[in-house]
Amino acid sequence: MTDKDKYRTLCRTEPSIPVFSQDWWLDTVCGAEKWNVLLQEKKGNIRAALPIYLPVPKIISMPPYTQTMGPWFGPEAGDAKYSTSLSQRRQTSKSFIPELKRYVAFMQNFNYSVTDWLPFYWEGFRQTTRYTYLLHNIKDADGLWNNMSLNTRRHIKKAQDKYRLTVKRGVPKNDFLRVNALTFARQKRKPPHAGVLERLIDACIARGQGDIWGGYDDRKRLHAAVFIVWQDSSAYYIAGGADPLLRDSGAQALVMWQAVRNVAEYTALFDFEGSMMPGVERFFREFGAVQTPYFSLSRGKVGLWNRLMIKLFAGDPLFGK
Repeated sequence: MTDKDKYRTLCRTEPSIPVFSQDWWLDTVCGAEKWNVLLQEKKGNIRAALPIYLPVPKIISMPPYTQTMGPWFGPEAGDAKYSTSLSQRRQTSKSFIPELKRYVAFMQNFNYSVTDWLPFYWEGFRQTTRYTYLLHNIKDADGLWNNMSLNTRRHIKKAQDKYRLTVKRGVPKNDFLRVNALTFARQKRKPPHAGVLERLIDACIARGQGDIWGGYDDRKRLHAAVFIVWQDSSAYYIAGGADPLLRDSGAQALVMWQAVRNVAEYTALFDFEGSMMPGVERFFREFGAVQTPYFSLSRGKVGLWNRLMIKLFAGDPLFGK
């Protein structure tokens, strides 16, 4: 059995593996042949795993629509000392580094649960801090509402009272992709990795781990929509869009609010996935979400030719298949 086969078996039984590192997610966003995994085992048990995406040979990068990857560490005993746990995790990280150094370039965003990158620093890796925004205890709707900014509450009430928008779950995929594309068109950009997003929507809905919410007016026009994915530990905002001609209705805030309330059925945490763009960052922050740092690690350089290959082919993991 290969390490990848062992990891697939682990993903079916270990709920603590983040959705972005699950084998079915990686098959969808990377392509089954473009990802691999490094394992650390002890007495036949997997103690840690590090999935890697290989858009082109010898280059490790981040796949589309995937916020974080990085090492997964197996659950520890509840009475484990902090110093012992930290030491064990550092030893595990060190065991992965020689294999990672075999690649020309490495870039991964680590899950925010990984708070110690010193083993990588000591081996010459670089780090940039990025931010996501988390809503905790989303089952407490009143608490969320009271912690929200007045501006966001005004947008929600405007969408409900003035524009009389209705939020529906299960928006058709093509309708969502249309408003998503319109958002990028307004910015004079093409939707990134549209084929990947379409396959991801299909995969998540089929598994019962994702859905699309949208805001409609009484003329059945779709104002805005969001695609949300979840697992027991968290829900995640993956993509969204709004009709540029209907942006003043407040639909984006209303649709997001309703989606958060609905996914509270599955989890107590909502991850906006963050953004370094000022307008998007403000939208997430004003929902009352808590700024949470995570590490983006890199090593080596990607040459011009490999950059071109990634741009041409890595956007569609199924290219050439």
